Amino acid sequence: MNERSLTPNITVTIGHHTRVYFAFVTTAPTELDSPATVTLHAATFSDVVSFAADAVTLDHCRARMPARLVLIDAMELAWQRAKYRGHQHPLLAADTRLVGLNTLQHWLWQRLQTTPSNQVAA
Repeated sequence: MNERSLTPNITVTIGHHTRVYFAFVTTAPTELDSPATVTLHAATFSDVVSFAADAVTLDHCRARMPARLVLIDAMELAWQRAKYRGHQHPLLAADTRLVGLNTLQHWLWQRLQTTPSNQVAA
């Protein structure tokens, strides 16, 4: 079965443009993100990794690393995966039971509402 079909996702339509975003856990900094990647939640890896579909073994150092739950545009997924992994950062599929459609909608709305007022949407 295709990995993407098992990864939580959300379809976003703005005007005539529709995009599918997939949810992942990563330790990659935002500097490695494509412009379309959205951070939904940021905390330590020990906190964020609980959203991952597969169990991850943590050591003390890795547990304290910054990590994020991100939405990645399906059209940019291969590029984003290569970019993160090329810099030795994991890209772990989120758990569909913990990060389902309702959760993704809620966090995406929260994220959109907290965008600083001085930013202009493209």
